[in-house]
Parts: sequence; structure tokens; C-alpha cells
Amino acid sequence: MRGGGGRARVRDGQTGDFSMRLYDNRSSGNAYKVRLLLALLGQRYERVELDTLSGETRTPGFLAKNPNGRIPVLELDDGRLLAESNAILWFLAEGTPWLAEDRWTRAQSLQWMFFEQYSHEPYIAVSRHILHLPADSPRRGELESLAPKGHAALAVMEGHLADKPFFAGGRHSIADIALYAYTHVADEGGFDLQDYPAVRAWLARCAATPGHVTIDA
Repeated sequence: MRGGGGRARVRDGQTGDFSMRLYDNRSSGNAYKVRLLLALLGQRYERVELDTLSGETRTPGFLAKNPNGRIPVLELDDGRLLAESNAILWFLAEGTPWLAEDRWTRAQSLQWMFFEQYSHEPYIAVSRHILHLPADSPRRGELESLAPKGHAALAVMEGHLADKPFFAGGRHSIADIALYAYTHVADEGGFDLQDYPAVRAWLARCAATPGHVTIDA
């Protein structure tokens, strides 16, 4: 059985009906954000693993689901489709402890989620992607310019976490999930976290949360 031009669907190990389906890639930090929140919520779902490097997100079937040709994509049982990892986090967290009810804390969550997409992911995640490419890839030349911007993002996080346990409202939330995904594998992009003790302590707090799953789980 195939979905969206991808490989055979892989379920989460449970049996029964599923109210949602996640088009996914195991190594993607953006897709991991969604898997992590689903695990923390105890939400049953169906996975469709897609090989992004071989073009499975560029097939007509998948482009009909997300014209931008990217994962993750969440498909509900009524056929509605939602792309963009942080939008999916917001949708899934609504009405749960992972998204605050008060306006100020919700706005803080958005602030950090925008920071992740504009000031963090383009440097730390992209560096990780490049280092997973063949050693002779011409993109290796980009790493030198990406490094200082990635460290600048980590420095902002370090300053915030110096006297705060989490990013919004003093508790673990989707703001943390958004930033955790690529920060905890920053070393795979060439970023040594040794000089960021507050970030490392925060990563440990996130990983100790009941229900936490690893990126390769």
C-alpha cells in the first residue's frame, strides 16, 4: 500500500484506526518536531516515510498534497492537509498544555518559533544537511559563512536560558520542541555546544520529559 508517491506506510506500532497521517522523513528535524509532539501527546497516527533525496516529495501525488514539495505534511482523516512544521505544532497543541491559553505566552511561543525558522534553522539545520552530502559536494563551501550565523543563534538561546528553564511561560512548550529538533543535533552540523552550558542543560530537561522520543526512534 502506498501513499502520496512514497514508500509503504509505516505505522507507529499500534493497531486500529488512525485519525491522522504524517508524511515524514526519519532524519528531518522539521518532521521530528511533529513526531515528538505526537509522542508527548500520546496521539496515534500513521507514518508515511518519504525519501527526500530521491525525489519522493516531488512526485505529482505528493505535490498535490503540498505544492511546496516539502515534508512534514499532516493529513487528517477528513482529507484536510497541513504543511509547515511549526504550523502543525500549533494545530496539534491547541487546547493542550503544550500551548498556553494566555495571549502573552502564546505570542512568546510564536516569537521563538519564528526565531527558529528565520535565525536558527537556515544555518544550523542547513549546515547539518550539507555535512550529510558527499564530501565532494560544492555546497561544502557554504559552511564557512553559515557557521557564525548559527553560533549567533545559539548565543541568543544561551542568553535567554541563562535564567529561564524554557522558552515561553516558564514551562516546556511547542516553542521548545521547535528549537530542540535541530539544536540537539547541532554537532552534526559542526556546532560544538561546549560553550553553551545553559543550552545543554535545557536540552537535558527537554529529553527528560515523560514521553520523549529520539529523532531516530
